[in-house]
This record gives sequence, C-alpha cells and structure tokens, in this order.
Amino acid sequence: MKLAVVVQRYGQGINGGAELHARYIAEHLARHAEVEVVTTCATDYVTWRNDLDAGSDTVNNIPVRRFRVRHERDPRLFARRSERVFERRHSLDDELKWLDAEGPTSPALVNYLRRHHGDYDFCLFFSYRYYQSYHGARAARGRAVLVPTAERDETIGLSVFPPLFRTVRAIMYNSPEERAMIQAVSGNQSVPGVVVGIGSDVPGNPQPSRFRQKFDIRGPFAVYVGRVDRNKGCTELFEFFERYLREKAGRLTLVLIGQSLLPIPGDPRIRHLGFLNDADKFDAVAAADLLIMPSFYESLSMVALEAWALGRPVLANGKCDVLKGQCLRSNGGLFYENEAEFVETMRSLEQNRWLAGTLGRNGRQFYREHYDWPVIERKYLDVLLRLSSATPAGPAEPEPGWFARRRRDCAAAQEVVARLPAGPVGPRRSGGGQRPEAAAQTPERGRRPA
Repeated sequence: MKLAVVVQRYGQGINGGAELHARYIAEHLARHAEVEVVTTCATDYVTWRNDLDAGSDTVNNIPVRRFRVRHERDPRLFARRSERVFERRHSLDDELKWLDAEGPTSPALVNYLRRHHGDYDFCLFFSYRYYQSYHGARAARGRAVLVPTAERDETIGLSVFPPLFRTVRAIMYNSPEERAMIQAVSGNQSVPGVVVGIGSDVPGNPQPSRFRQKFDIRGPFAVYVGRVDRNKGCTELFEFFERYLREKAGRLTLVLIGQSLLPIPGDPRIRHLGFLNDADKFDAVAAADLLIMPSFYESLSMVALEAWALGRPVLANGKCDVLKGQCLRSNGGLFYENEAEFVETMRSLEQNRWLAGTLGRNGRQFYREHYDWPVIERKYLDVLLRLSSATPAGPAEPEPGWFARRRRDCAAAQEVVARLPAGPVGPRRSGGGQRPEAAAQTPERGRRPA
C-alpha cells in the first residue's frame, strides 16, 4: 500500500499540533506501508514564507515533496476577510477568498495531486481548514481520507467545508466531540469514520530529578506545555494563577514550556523556560504535580495524553468540550470554568495526594487502552484496508457556479457555531448507530474519580 500524507508544513523542528500529528502518523504508518509526505516550503504558520527549497527531501527516512507557497499571508487582508465571513452575512466567494488569505496557498501542490493522485492508494489530508486540504481533497477525488483536527471555532461554521466532510472516503476523528460537531454541521453520518486520536513517543524512563537540577526548580509545580498565546487560553491562565498566588492557596509554581507570544508576568513563581527538546519536556511533565490545559479550543490535547501516559493528573479548561470530555472519559483529570474553580481545583490536587495519584493512574490506563501506538496504527490500517475493498461513493459535490458563489446567502460563521450542540460526548450506547450520543446533563465540575 502506498500512502501520501498531505499537510501544510512538515519537518523535524515543526512542533505545531496538527503538523506533529501528521509526522507521527507518517512515521508509524511507514512501518506497514510505503509513505510519502506532500507539503509546502513553509515553516512559519504566521507568514507561510518559503523557507525551504522546493523539491524532494527526506525527514527521518520519510520521503518528502515540497511545493512553493504562492504568496505570504497579509495579516491585515486576512483580518478583514475573517471579519467578513465570521461576523457578517457573506458569499461562498468571500469564503474562498478567506481560504486564500489564510494560506498556505500552493496551487503547485494541488496540481501535483491532480496529476499524481493515482500513484497512491490513499491520500491522508491533515487539517481541514487549510488550502491544501480543501482543494487537494477534490484533486485526489476517491482517494482522499481526512484527518480534520477541527476545533469549535468560527472556521467550522463556514459553508465551504460541509461538502468536504461529506465527500471524502473516510474521516479519522480526534475525539467523540469533534465527530459530533462535524456530523452536526455537515450531516456526514454516512461517511465512514472512526475516533483515533494520536499516540506519542513517551520515554519509558523519564528523569524528573534531571529536570529539576538542570533548571533549578525546587518544590511543587504545575506545568503548561505549548505555545504561550492568548488563543491557547494563557491570558486567562495568568489571571487565574495570579489569584491563586494572592489567596496563598498553595505552594505550586507555574512552569511554562514553549514559545511565548505574550508578556510573561513578573512573579517569581511563574517560570518561563521557552522551547525545550523532547527529553527535557518529558522530564518536566514527569516531575510536575499536574499539567494545566487552559485552551478553549482543541480537537485533541496531545500533551494531556502525554501527561496521562506519565501518570500525571490534568487540570483542564471545562469550557472546551474536548478537554472536558477527555477528563470525564479517562477519570484522569479535573476541570474548571471560572477563576474560583481554578483556585479550588489547584488546591485540591496539591493537598490531596490520594486524589492526584488516583487521577494519574486512571489517566495512564486510559492512555494504554486507547492511545498506545499499536492501537493507533491498527485503527488506521483497519480503515484503509476496508476502504481498499469498498466501492468509492459517487463523485464529489459539484462546486457552485459563478452566480451562486457570489450570492450573499451564507450566515455569519459565528451564528452557525452558536447553533451547534455543545457539551462533552458520553459513552456510545451498545448496539447503537454510528453517531455518538451527547451527554444528557452537564457533569459536576471537579468530580472525584470513581
């Protein structure tokens, strides 16, 4: 079997969630199939500048084809087009212009897939919201499998994407919440799909004391791993943690790991270590008392899974359906929805060692059952093998004509998202249909493990 992994940027030093997800999947599927990556020359997700040469490359023994991006992102143009499609009634043409402004716009990549998609058994497209997935999946026709990595933000409310969700061969979802959201917005229940997620190469023997000695960290601490960014909930995290400090609720220090796009508060109990290599990152998580995930928007939290693999409890933003659902299904974490709950759940995890330990053990078992690499690899291979013996569905939905694309009959994306059902997804009913059932009631925040 020959597979193409199609993603917006790719490389050993590129650690964005979807891009790292794509690299992990490419490297693990290469144990079972011939894998080639199709991507752009960009490394920066803000500018989409052509930092790398077009042509053939190799990353960790995986062949990579790179194609040039036609233009860098113009932030002001992208902001104007985002405001139009997210906040006002607009046309499909407005949305296609938004897609072009978002980037990375690479007609060369799409033209390659149009000419050569028959060289592959399947093309796995990562991140539905980008140019290469929207146009590339159409170019690859009956060979497109989508890994959407969709979050509950305004983009999911755009009208151009439901046809994409309905016409790919299959969808590999990150979470039950992502599947429920995409099915609600597109009505694609007939498209084969499975909740897979992603594994991680977690070391078997991390060294917590090595981390503490290297970075001179003494005493208990909570760790955040990821881009320090308003869009990741870090502004609210700083506000909430500063209240924790003012109330003298405990002795925890907040350790931040990752590139920062925000000013870091000056309190000595907020330590920013910057970007760390994988060894230091895993040592840090193993040394921490807990991991904090403050993001409002996730399709799956890889770092939460890594914390659970290392037996650490997670404290998550309960306003993110995916994080809340992960905590409930794993019984491996607590969640908060306001400042007071943040302080009290921090206090509970610090002072109740039985609670923290039980959550961590539950999380480790959850990771082993659902996210160990043999589990992930088998889910991908099972889907691809079933598709190999199945007859492809009919042709892709035709694109609207010139006049239809310019009719301003698309609702503001914010309004579409506001109408979507919300909340974590509960366990699927035995013998039920393909669609999971949403939890009937909002569970108690910060509940103790069963």
